[in-house]
Amino acid sequence: MTEIAFYHLQKSPLETVLPRLLIRTLDSGKRAIVLAGSEERVEHLTSALWTFDQDAWLPHGNKKDGRADEQPIWLTHTNENPNGASFLFQTDGVAADDLAVFERCFDLFDGNDPSAVDAARARWSTFKAAGHTLTYWQQDERGTWKQKS
Repeated sequence: MTEIAFYHLQKSPLETVLPRLLIRTLDSGKRAIVLAGSEERVEHLTSALWTFDQDAWLPHGNKKDGRADEQPIWLTHTNENPNGASFLFQTDGVAADDLAVFERCFDLFDGNDPSAVDAARARWSTFKAAGHTLTYWQQDERGTWKQKS
């Protein structure tokens, strides 16, 4: 079963949290898929990864760039794994069709949007019923991530 970590974003936006998690992913020697809700969101997140920190660089691409097998981070809005990633980052409330191909999944959702929270709860229930290992992370008042029970 896949280990799934839910990230309840309240103090920091996706564009701030995602790059930091991707840096840790690459540092651990893993490849990643970032699953977004649309082509427009893929382009937005691609730009965000280029500009999140002037002193950092995250090698990534999407279908416009091509050469998926050479990209350690692949951004997409479809269910695919062309770079052989073992980590999946679900954004925009989108869930992959087959989580079994991934070692870990990160489900990042906007905790300030009640409909996003409700949708995350529904995904949690579905994933739990499927037997996946789940963890839940939420930011405290200072923006520090804390694992909740």
